[in-house]
Amino acid sequence: MTDRHSTMLKTLGITALALGGLAIANTLAARAAERRYPPEGRFLTVDGVRLHYMEAGEGPPVVLLHGNVSALGDSLASGLFQRLARNHRVIAFDRPGMGHSDRPRDRDWTPEDQADLLARAFDALDIANAVVVGHSYATLVALALALDHPHTVKGLVLMAGYYFPTKRVDSALVAPVATPVLGDLLRYTLSPPVSKAMMPAMLKTLFSPRPVPDHLTESFPAALTIRPGQLRANAQDGVTMVPAAERLQHRYAGVTVPVAIFAGHHDRVVSQEEQSGRLHHVLPDSTIHWVPDSGHMVHYADPELVVHRIDELSAEKAVPQVAAHK
Repeated sequence: MTDRHSTMLKTLGITALALGGLAIANTLAARAAERRYPPEGRFLTVDGVRLHYMEAGEGPPVVLLHGNVSALGDSLASGLFQRLARNHRVIAFDRPGMGHSDRPRDRDWTPEDQADLLARAFDALDIANAVVVGHSYATLVALALALDHPHTVKGLVLMAGYYFPTKRVDSALVAPVATPVLGDLLRYTLSPPVSKAMMPAMLKTLFSPRPVPDHLTESFPAALTIRPGQLRANAQDGVTMVPAAERLQHRYAGVTVPVAIFAGHHDRVVSQEEQSGRLHHVLPDSTIHWVPDSGHMVHYADPELVVHRIDELSAEKAVPQVAAHK
């Protein structure tokens, strides 16, 4: 054996040991995060998928769906869940693979796949004619629910959404994590520490131009979002977002329920003038609300405005009238 081959073998051995050590450390960190932030809600198994959800209050139903790299704790941290529970039956789901919900490998988990699963969950929980609130990626899930399962939805509240296909660098960057084999290797070794290091900058971008709320560290379990399992879900959502917008954009005219669109002019994640402004013109029964001095996290900037609009949609007749654009 030559010195070159010997050096190469040693390098491969050291690399394998380092990756193995990272995998063990990341697995232990994920278990520690789950112990620190145990599930606070209930579980429901639908179509072989174990979903975690929280429910409170009585009255007209409202369903809250969080965005990517997130969990139902977002609705608690923003205060939406608590405010809505005063006058509504409010249900917040961990979307598949997020928080404490499972994401089996038996489907692609497009927004339509997620909407199909949630529709079955709605049936199991006796949820009908709900106001469905979606943030960011979940706006596509909410729209798919209204299009494919109209009996479940009375109205939509879409916050900081992405609706029309564009070129997105972030989708390309997360694509390796979503692929089999390579993705598994990455999400158990390099991806968790890299994601942890990037978290402060990502949060600053999400909340800009406002500061990141002081209470967010404790009220929103960010540590859960960088576990290997959720990293796969995050990456899959990132990869499926643009193709889903390409498919769904041709169907938006078929949305028959009233829609309230919330957006911020300073959104650094999604160009809302290009996305929300355009959707407002496509949907005849829609209102648009530009939240002052806000970016992607519009529900933190003005939760009372969001709740007020949800109250209005809940009070509308089951057969909606076409609303004037505002």
